[in-house]
Amino acid sequence: MHGADLLLLLGVLVAVGALLFAAGRLSTPYPILLVVGGAVLGVLPGIPEIEVDPDVILLIALPPLLYQAAFFSSLHELRDNARAISSLAIGLVIATTAAIAVLGHEVIGLPWGAAFVLGAVLSPTDPVAATAVATQYGAPRQFRAIVEGESLVNDATGLTLYKLAVAGAVGGGVTLLGGALSFVLSAAGGIAIGLVVAWLLTHVRKRISDAPTEIVASLLTPYFAYLPAEAAGVSAVLAAVTAGVVLGWRAPMLSDPGTRLQAFGTWEVVVFALNSFVFVLIGLQLRGVLASIEDASMLTLARDAAVVVAGVVLVRFAWTYVVGLLPRLVRVKSGRTDGWIPWRLTFLVGFVGMRGAVSLAAALAIPLETDAGTPFPGRDLIVFLTYAVVFVTVVGQGLALPVVLRRLFPEGAGDETDREEDVARVAAARAALERLEELDEERGEVPEQSLRRLHELYEFRLRRYEARLDEEGGDAGADLEEGSLAYQRLRADILERERQAIIGLRNRGRITDEALRRVEHDLDLDEARLEVREGVGSHGSSPLEIAGGDERG
Repeated sequence: MHGADLLLLLGVLVAVGALLFAAGRLSTPYPILLVVGGAVLGVLPGIPEIEVDPDVILLIALPPLLYQAAFFSSLHELRDNARAISSLAIGLVIATTAAIAVLGHEVIGLPWGAAFVLGAVLSPTDPVAATAVATQYGAPRQFRAIVEGESLVNDATGLTLYKLAVAGAVGGGVTLLGGALSFVLSAAGGIAIGLVVAWLLTHVRKRISDAPTEIVASLLTPYFAYLPAEAAGVSAVLAAVTAGVVLGWRAPMLSDPGTRLQAFGTWEVVVFALNSFVFVLIGLQLRGVLASIEDASMLTLARDAAVVVAGVVLVRFAWTYVVGLLPRLVRVKSGRTDGWIPWRLTFLVGFVGMRGAVSLAAALAIPLETDAGTPFPGRDLIVFLTYAVVFVTVVGQGLALPVVLRRLFPEGAGDETDREEDVARVAAARAALERLEELDEERGEVPEQSLRRLHELYEFRLRRYEARLDEEGGDAGADLEEGSLAYQRLRADILERERQAIIGLRNRGRITDEALRRVEHDLDLDEARLEVREGVGSHGSSPLEIAGGDERG
């Protein structure tokens, strides 16, 4: 590369870093700023046009993003919301494809084949955008489960329809029965490959005792599932998702604690980097998209984009309310109230339908020519309309989501995760106390002083979390909580003093850097267990923090 190219690359990287920094400072989900910032970078003078092979997204970035989202999804929540997820991931995808195809043909003027390709491209929602935005804004847990579950599965439906639509548009010919059979076989094959890969890797990883080797195996797992399924012509998306769900369920039994901590940290960095890469690429495509359709008037393009965006949004609302409310009316008439989805949640699911990298990659992967050797009809327009929908849904719906959440849930979303965490900590403390009682009765080699100290720790922990669960805990519960937090503040202050001491030894040459890192590792683990660390040291919080260490007051 020439010096000018290296400086240009450096400038783009600096700009991406600045966008990520701004997203953190503004408390804005980073996909929004990266899409906007990428678009601005793409149209700046002197920035060369950047063309990305769609396989970079579909074969390199998509598998780990799907796998990670599936790995951390809840099997129970997927099962409990299976009806809503399957309705959105299959029924809504088909309805969106058909509705956008009609608009594309009747309003925009695309041939039927190209119109169905446009519908299939825009039918799946994006798992990255939905997860990142919904999580940061604290959306209700059931909403997150439905939207994330939908976005994991509907890629398989959408990409299957896309392949069928492209085959029909280029002259291959597709029948309705053949398409339905192809979809069923593709889904079944993808799930089967995902299960086989999960079974094999479960047995392999049980025999791995080396943390780096196991982490590398986990990073390669999505490709072990995705690539064979792609080669076999079945749903590679469902293969990666299935492997992720199964291995996520079995993860607590596969890895030791040290490996698990390292693996979660590694995956956090990898997924964040891939997400940033994908959303910047989406923005940087703007110049190429506009250049490809320079013959069309901006007024016509704006009208066509508005029609398609409105169609995508309205079809989702219509489907969500029909599917969400009709069963409710049936239950009311039969005197049943089970399985209801609250109207506020129904509206929220209908409102959030972000499209992203999968749609854009599919649009860019449309063949340039048909089997007859003629240019694919409306290809450039399809790419532009896809970009418009991605931009409007990620940026528009993403920025509007906090306002909608405040209007729908003025009292808060009511996430039960914190309470469930307290329930789990109570169960863990009780199990620990039972084991201590057994050890005390056995009169083994455990010193009595050690048993007594551990007993006091777990007794305090049990009282503290039981008080959290008891809504009428009153002053006693408040005193326990304040005492614990005060202890943790003191512990954090002391840990920082310890850290300064060992750094001073290293700086004066009394100890080596290796010795420093060993002790610092233990201090970091102790500090990561504290709930209260604000204002102490310069170390930021991590989503991997584990609350509830030695929190005696």
